[in-house]
This record gives sequence, structure tokens and C-alpha cells, in this order.
Amino acid sequence: MNQKKIVPAVRTDNITYAVRDIVVLANEVAKSGKEMLYLNIGDPNIYDFEPPEHLVKATYDAMLRNYNGYAPSSGINEAIESIEREAERKNITNVHDIFVTTGASEAIDICLTALVNDGENVLTPTPGYPLYTAIASKLSMMENPYYLDEGNAWLPDIDDIKSKVNNKTKAIILINPNNPTGSLYTVENLNQIIELALENDLVIFADEIYDKLLFDGKEHVSIASLNKDVSCVTFGGLSKNYMVPGFRIGWGIVSGRKEILADYSEAINKILRARLSANHPEQYGIQPSLEGDQSHLTEAIEKLIRRRDMTVSMLNDISGISCVKPEGAFYAFPRLHMEQSDNHFVAELIKETGVVVVPGTGFGQVPGTQHFRVVFLPNERILERAYNAIGDFYHKYLQEFPEKTETV
Repeated sequence: MNQKKIVPAVRTDNITYAVRDIVVLANEVAKSGKEMLYLNIGDPNIYDFEPPEHLVKATYDAMLRNYNGYAPSSGINEAIESIEREAERKNITNVHDIFVTTGASEAIDICLTALVNDGENVLTPTPGYPLYTAIASKLSMMENPYYLDEGNAWLPDIDDIKSKVNNKTKAIILINPNNPTGSLYTVENLNQIIELALENDLVIFADEIYDKLLFDGKEHVSIASLNKDVSCVTFGGLSKNYMVPGFRIGWGIVSGRKEILADYSEAINKILRARLSANHPEQYGIQPSLEGDQSHLTEAIEKLIRRRDMTVSMLNDISGISCVKPEGAFYAFPRLHMEQSDNHFVAELIKETGVVVVPGTGFGQVPGTQHFRVVFLPNERILERAYNAIGDFYHKYLQEFPEKTETV
């Protein structure tokens, strides 16, 4: 019997996720027996980082008490109240709604789905986390990237943002601290974005999942704390700050003028109710995490500063590579000063050395520039070997591929 092939939806055509996609090649190389050095996944648990014991215990106790059924759609009261107190500590006022989701990723997906119609657009940071472009493709959103300025510590380019706003623009996304660059935004920069959002009736999506992983005594300022009238959804979660990405627990905090946000908040809650609930027992880890002992952060930040400093020093010592110093998270986004494709460079790097990084094209970048992202979670011994291998390979690569290469 002749059967027609099942044709997938067109909306999936442009969905890519470079962080995971590069693993396909890495797995093929690993089969050859080559030793692999993975600097591609932002998962602290596969390195020498662990969650605080009281978080794990609270979740375990909840499971033993048989909190294993459905939770309320917006989250358990204990968690919601704790996130509200966290918002107060961050000086976020005029809060109208808080909801718990299956990771911050689900919160972002739900909030975009509740806001954007076919053919409309959201201003998305470039470079930025590839989840946003994947969701945009799924929702048939028009791409509207704005650029971060590498020459200005990877801060958002306000003039570029202003030039991109049009009558189909519904929101602006901020990732602060930024993935993949590790940049931390200034109050001046945030206030300029608030002014632009108010002038153009935009919702601000503030992805602050790394807000406690800061270096050199820096302090994080939530953009929602700077203006009580601006429409904002602040995203957070346990994944990075509390070292449990596999728990898939995140949240959203809706703040601003209630009369402006009421219909939008209800649209978000319609979707929350339709998908039933986020993971239930893990929600009992939110309150002890946010309000309990934070000493794991001190230890983690000390490690990350050492590894950040090694990353910046060793990569900047490679002629033809430059790296802006990250101020938060655990990523760096070094630039390759060459014309060849960063996709091609990374593929050849993996095959030749076993060092796995992610090409800059997976995060977006200014046209004509080439980058790659590194995760500096591994210990210093692994990082030293990886960066030495990158330096040796880079000059070999330029000799072997002196002409501009095609994207692969």
C-alpha cells in the first residue's frame, strides 16, 4: 500500500538550538575514541557544583508526604508567597501576578504565546539565548533582532533598538546577565529601555535567571524595580542560581499598571490552566532556596571568578581571538578575527581536538563577525587544556583554510 509521507508543520522549519545541535557532531567524534572536552552546556551539575542540601531535602520530604499529584495551575501558595518576597527584595513593586512554571523556559514560551499574533514581532537580543528564536519560529513571529555592542561591554545598543521598533512590535526581551556574553546591564542602559518601552507600549520580558551569579562585587538591578508603571514580566528560577536545572522550576512576575495588564495577565492564566501545573514536589524547594542559607553561592562564585579570569586571560593571549570580560553567569563569547565561518571553525575544532564549543551563529551576532561561546564551569585543569588546544588549532586552521569558508 502506498502511503504519503507525514509532512511536519512549516513552523518547525527554522527551529534550531545550537547548544544541543552541536552535540550531534560531538557524539560522532566521541565514537572514534577521541577524548572530549565539553565547554558547550550550561549545566553546573555535570561539573563540580551541587545544589544546597536544604533544597534537595525539601523536595524529597514533599515527595514522601505524597505531594506528587497536580499542583495549582499558578503554583503552590508557599512558593508564590516566597517569590513575592523575593520580588520585594529586588524592589519590584506593583506586582499583579506570579506563576510557577516548568523552568523559566516554559514561562517565556507561555508569555510570548499569550501576547504575540502571527506576523507581529518581539525585539530579541543578538547575541542571545536561542530559545527565543525557536519560540518565535513556532509562533510565526517575524524576526526582529537588536544588537548588543561588543565594543561597549556587550550592552544593548539603544539606537539600534529604536531603529527596529515598528507598529507590529509587541515587546522587548532582555537577558540580564546575558547568555551568551556574560554582560551585566547598567542602570542607565535599563532606564533608556524603560523609556523606549513606555513610549511604544511595549512589554518588557526580563530574563534574570542568572541574577545571583555575579562577579567582582557587582550588583544586579531588576529593570522592573526602576519604574512601577512599565509593563514587565520578570523571569527567574532555581536552575542556575541553585544548581538544579533538571528540576525544571521557574517563574514569572508580572508588574506594572493593572488596568494596562489585566487582559494580558488573564491570557497568561488561560494557558497556565490549560497545561494543568508545573512539577509539584519540586515547588517545595522554592521557599527554602530563596530564603535559606545562600553559602553555596559564595563557593560557586569564587570558583567561577577563577575560571572566568583564566578564560579571559588565555583566550585574549591567542593572537586573532579577543574576549570581553564577563560580569555574570558562566559564559564568554570570544570573537574570532577572521573571515571564515564560525560554524566551520567549530566543526573542525571538535573533529581535530575534541574541544566542544558552540558557534556564534547559534546565538546571533553582528553580520560579518564570527564568535563562539564557551562555558567556564569546568575545573581549571580542563579549561587550561581546552584553551591551549583552541590556541594551537586556531593558527593551524588559518593555514589550512586561508580562504573564506562556507557555513556548514
